[in-house]
Amino acid sequence: MCSAALRHVGIFSLVISIAFLKLPRDSAADDESVVTRAAIDGVGPGWRSLGESDFVNVNTDPDTWMWSKDGVHCKGTPVGVTRTTTKFTNFEMVATWKHLKSGGNSGIFVWASEEALTGLQPNALPPGGIEVQVLDHGYAEQYEKQTGKKPDWFTTNGDVFPVGKSNMKPFPPAAPDGKRSFPTKNLSKGVGQWNHYYVRAINGEVRLWVNGEEVSGGTNCDPKTGFLCLESEGSPIEFKGLRIRELP
Repeated sequence: MCSAALRHVGIFSLVISIAFLKLPRDSAADDESVVTRAAIDGVGPGWRSLGESDFVNVNTDPDTWMWSKDGVHCKGTPVGVTRTTTKFTNFEMVATWKHLKSGGNSGIFVWASEEALTGLQPNALPPGGIEVQVLDHGYAEQYEKQTGKKPDWFTTNGDVFPVGKSNMKPFPPAAPDGKRSFPTKNLSKGVGQWNHYYVRAINGEVRLWVNGEEVSGGTNCDPKTGFLCLESEGSPIEFKGLRIRELP
């Protein structure tokens, strides 16, 4: 464990706590060390907060998203999203979230296209973009109880996957259908506890850190530019500390 400066192709730097470990990810050389731990709070040059004025309600009720100076409370109904006012291509972001009910479901859409959001009706989700899933552990328990099947096609620890017509080559391990990137570690905390996400999206590649460790992601994303969306999917959830930094 050491303290170092995180650099990505010389375009940004932060003072962070990191550990250099080998990770089973696609890389230029298997013997290269990659950053797998990153305690990033989104403070520093180029970072800015995302608040109510940065989002537009797409297909939910006026009171689905209740903003405060600290973040936003989502009541979970109807199913739908709120999107950023602007599109993003290369960026990094942080978000802290907690589910308020067991089995809660939500997500952060990355690179959702204008086409996927246009005319979207209530109780529908965008048919395009890359989803960084925000799922409570109780969801897997309820799924197995209700269906009698093992929840082997998803996890509750930070899956990343393409939605609808979008495409992504997932980092391993992948879901049985080969589309969803499963996390390499189970690091998400349960209902009522805050979780920290750090998302880095650059040149069509998405990587997710959950509570300080990189766990999932993918490359060859299509689209690789678009809106960020917060998802309302049937259960109350809170987000705070939403911050973003655009990159070249």
